[in-house]
Amino acid sequence: MPVPASMVCNHRAEQLMSYILSLDQGTTSSRAILFDHEGRIAGVAQHEFRQIYPQSGWVEHDPMDILTSQMSAAVEVLTRAGARPRDLAAIGITNQRETTIVWDRETGKPIANAIVWQDRRTADHCRQLAEEGLEDTVRAKTGLRLDPYFSATKVAWLLDHVDGARERAREGKLAFGTVDSWLIWNLTSGKRHVTDTTNASRTMLFNIREGRWDEELLDRLRIPASMMPEVVWSSQPVGEVTTSLGLGSTPIAGIAGDQQAALFGQLCTRAGDSKNTYGTGCFLLEHIGTEFLQSKHRLITTLAASTQQRLEYALEGSIFIGGAVVQWLRDNLRLVWNSSEIEPLAMSVPDAGGVVFVPAFAGLGAPHWDPNASGLIIGIHRGTTAGHIARAALESIAFQVGDVFDAMQSETGHSIHELRVDGGAAANDLMMQFQADLLGLPVVRPAMMETTALGAAYLAGLASGFWSNTEELRAHRKEDTRFEPHADAAQIAHSRDRWRNAVERSKGWNNL
Repeated sequence: MPVPASMVCNHRAEQLMSYILSLDQGTTSSRAILFDHEGRIAGVAQHEFRQIYPQSGWVEHDPMDILTSQMSAAVEVLTRAGARPRDLAAIGITNQRETTIVWDRETGKPIANAIVWQDRRTADHCRQLAEEGLEDTVRAKTGLRLDPYFSATKVAWLLDHVDGARERAREGKLAFGTVDSWLIWNLTSGKRHVTDTTNASRTMLFNIREGRWDEELLDRLRIPASMMPEVVWSSQPVGEVTTSLGLGSTPIAGIAGDQQAALFGQLCTRAGDSKNTYGTGCFLLEHIGTEFLQSKHRLITTLAASTQQRLEYALEGSIFIGGAVVQWLRDNLRLVWNSSEIEPLAMSVPDAGGVVFVPAFAGLGAPHWDPNASGLIIGIHRGTTAGHIARAALESIAFQVGDVFDAMQSETGHSIHELRVDGGAAANDLMMQFQADLLGLPVVRPAMMETTALGAAYLAGLASGFWSNTEELRAHRKEDTRFEPHADAAQIAHSRDRWRNAVERSKGWNNL
């Protein structure tokens, strides 16, 4: 029987569009990853770029370094995989959040370096705004804390400190964007000035209850509304790449900030679904559904990536020192030569031997928020070994996650059945088992650890028809590693009491 022409065309279209390209623009490097229809990686390319530290507390990037490193990685990954632009169904973008770029609409050139999310130069401005009574307004409208971490005061700083910037902004000549906006502007040759809801929710200028830029906040920070990008959904076509860039005319169809992309990549799409990313720090996010909830425990309320074109929310808790504690043991104490050696060293002893390690190297994040806390190792005795300190260090990461998890549970009341995990330190079996024991819940580690890039790919693939729905994505998910809790509950409770005691002793130390 002859094959119908329509089936031939459909089969040919599927052959010609074999991949989703995920652009994963991070703080220290830009990566490009190709995913096939089964969600498998077909190619990876990565380019690091320069970090700029003009003075203490300041962190900058050259926006052109961001752009060129990302474009180089994108073109390189196609070459490595033997793919062509016509093989791409869509592009998804995920990015370092809060980092702030302002550029000239006519020339397309940035007016200054990007101010990175880590930058603290606007701390005094934030304190001034808090003294003026803006803190409650910010929390009620944006779900965020009034903090230099977010984009708003960074934009204001650029307008105040770059010659002629404020006047040009009033004339509508300047554009603001987070990294996703900057990439899309350049990928579309200035045709699209957009951001998605997840990135907008990190600016401290977006009303996440109403889904719009907030006029009051823009006015208080003297930021013209004309600078702001159009806000789109995380999963929808927003424009095509300019053909001269080596990526054909591929549609851009997915956008999400890195942590929200990881949440979606873990398929945490329903209220109560939770994931924790174990990186240099830790980011614990819980999807809380379609109702805004303002935290009573100093957590952040943010927007989650949605494929339903509706506002969906997540609670987020940030931990400053996660995997960085292992780096500290390696580089400062030289207990190990490579980070991979920390697990066997910790397993050389049956437990931490009474040692508790509070890694408050940069103060304490959620839910404590004590910038004056100091690092502390307590419970040392004559029998203490490097193994005990290594084990206490790994346990400290899990204890911090437990504190944030408890705060979230008290906020939402959701019945959590498991915690999904990702990030480099999630490869540590000893720590994942301790995390499960500590929470009394299964900890689930995916076979595919590139959840941030995968989340961006999922969002783009669903918008472009590459995948049909999230159930198809779940069917593609390979078997995960599950760590079931099996420790004695009384012993865990005792350990957590000792941890809380140590945390209290570390608080306020730098005020003494």
